[in-house]
Amino acid sequence: MRVSALGFGTAEIGPVDTDFRTVDALLGVAHDCGINVIDTAAMYLDSEEKLGRALQGRRNQFFIFTKCGRHFPPKQSFVGFWLRARRKLRKAIGHPEPYESLDWHPSALEWDIDQSLRRLRTDRIDLIQLHSCSEETLHRPEIIEVLQRARQAGKVLHIGYSGDGGAARRAIETGAFEALQISINVADQEAIEVALPLARQSGLGVIAKRPLANGIWRSKQAPSLSKDQKYWERLRNLQYDFLNGECDFSMALRFALSVDGVHTAIVGTTNPEHLRVDAACAEAGPLMEGDYNAIRARWKTTAGSDWVGQM
Repeated sequence: MRVSALGFGTAEIGPVDTDFRTVDALLGVAHDCGINVIDTAAMYLDSEEKLGRALQGRRNQFFIFTKCGRHFPPKQSFVGFWLRARRKLRKAIGHPEPYESLDWHPSALEWDIDQSLRRLRTDRIDLIQLHSCSEETLHRPEIIEVLQRARQAGKVLHIGYSGDGGAARRAIETGAFEALQISINVADQEAIEVALPLARQSGLGVIAKRPLANGIWRSKQAPSLSKDQKYWERLRNLQYDFLNGECDFSMALRFALSVDGVHTAIVGTTNPEHLRVDAACAEAGPLMEGDYNAIRARWKTTAGSDWVGQM
């Protein structure tokens, strides 16, 4: 896949109840700006359904990336009913559940993939990714085999893993995946030193998630979400001067795009004009070498041993 430097992420479309006209406009802006990657997930509420409707007539303009796992089939579905009954039976006879949660049961993952195809109104998914499962789950071959069977059946064209830390390293080591989606931004740089060298060596496509660190440096007080709190605290320690200027978003985004091995960076928004601005920032290209090295140097002298990648 020849992917654009910038991809459009849809995690925000479902939770804020974005209407169809806005989703349609977002895809129009994405295409106008040369963005050809759309990243979504089964767990993003109704994002896939909204995308499926908006993609009618222009499916071939985009590569669709989605994710399976972390999304349990509803109890009214046959698979959901069966998995719940199975869990109760195992508990009654004293057998421990073998998976970190039933979201990762192979039947649940197969159901996820089939439902994503239906919701997206497409006959194939360009990239299916395991959605931030644990390192332990990646040691279970039947999990990865679900994705491999879907690829063999033509339901998906490529398979990948989305996650951070030890699980990301394990995903690379399996040799089973073709792509890795991992956190890379000015507040989250562990992957640059740990996972990315392995990914480059293995020839994986790399997707940078949260390349803008959720813009958390503009918060006046600590946010409520744990992940955002960590970014907010780290940036207070890093004290990057450029985050106080007018080019803060541009510099932050271009930093992620400057990382060796990154092929596309996913930005999410429900505002078409914000997406157009992000695209203009990406159009400016990578940072000057001196600016990039200064950001990395500050990280290396400031980051604590617990400044790990955020799932």
